[in-house]
Amino acid sequence: MVKVKGKMLKTAALTAAIMLSVAAAPVVQNGGLQTPQITAFAYEETDFNYTTVEYNGVSYAKYSDHVEASGLTDSNKSASSVVIPSTVDGLPVTAIARNGFTCCQNLSSITFPSSIKTIGYYSFGFCDALASVTLPSGLDTMEMHAFECCSNLSTVVFPNKLVKIHDRCFEYTPWMKAKKAESKLVTVNGALIYAQEASGDITLSSDIKYVSPGAFSRNSNITSVVFPAGITELCDSTFYMCDNLRTVELPGVTKICNMALGGCKSLRDLKLSGKLTKIEDYAFMDTENTCSVTFYGDHSAWGRVEKPDCTFLKNANMVYDTSHTEPQPQTDLYPVVKTQVKNHKIGFKWNAVEGAEKYGIGVY
Repeated sequence: MVKVKGKMLKTAALTAAIMLSVAAAPVVQNGGLQTPQITAFAYEETDFNYTTVEYNGVSYAKYSDHVEASGLTDSNKSASSVVIPSTVDGLPVTAIARNGFTCCQNLSSITFPSSIKTIGYYSFGFCDALASVTLPSGLDTMEMHAFECCSNLSTVVFPNKLVKIHDRCFEYTPWMKAKKAESKLVTVNGALIYAQEASGDITLSSDIKYVSPGAFSRNSNITSVVFPAGITELCDSTFYMCDNLRTVELPGVTKICNMALGGCKSLRDLKLSGKLTKIEDYAFMDTENTCSVTFYGDHSAWGRVEKPDCTFLKNANMVYDTSHTEPQPQTDLYPVVKTQVKNHKIGFKWNAVEGAEKYGIGVY
């Protein structure tokens, strides 16, 4: 093992600036140039107080309590396969660092341990040789652009759980192109990750638990959207510049993030949960029209909501509805199965899942 110590603030700042330029640059797709959309999403600053450890051709950022895989070593830049261990120096490997394996043109195979919780911003962007990937079973979050512009990525195997997939994680990949062809609402295990081609009045089903940042952004064809009670956060830029959107109902949302309803110049009716606790400062940026805002609680509860002193809320016609009953979210995305073996026979029982029409049994 090779160990190098030091802080790399200037290098990181330069890398971030380059990646922002790349994100805004035209991308060649299907023989033509397309300009990627830029979505606002705020991440915490990277902690550079770590030691660099090199092991089996991969660099790792070693912190006091965990390790992040940060890319190929200089001597291994042409590697075609990478196996990430579950521990390095006795510490768990919990993340793929931001920009870690970007532009590794020969990388065709990546094996993750179950200890990986986060796959960072642009961590595998522009890895053209990568055709398939099996994501780790312990994965919780995929940051923006994680596999964007992987031009041959056609197979993605997700863990059997909800993963918070941020904006444009798979944009400009064959996998994403196929998913868009299947449905105007692209979902993965309870996460709605793309809805920019949906139209009309949309009521999301109760099995949707998470809507990705920017999922509906710049969609001029939707007129109303109703969220199920199980969605508790309206992420950054969710409805950014949806200029024909008139009605939004958020019965379970407790937090509205920046630019979530920015540029929604036709918004006339907004219904908010009585459980709402925070509206971020730029949630309604460039939305200054008069709107009826129904809050499912009393005036004092609304006063306790952390919110900005913005034009949209100043112009709002507030309605306080204390008679509204907050819907209970569907807690089980998958049925809980119980088995019983008797007289050489196996019996199965499971709880009903709201919205499910059929059930299937898979044998592995």
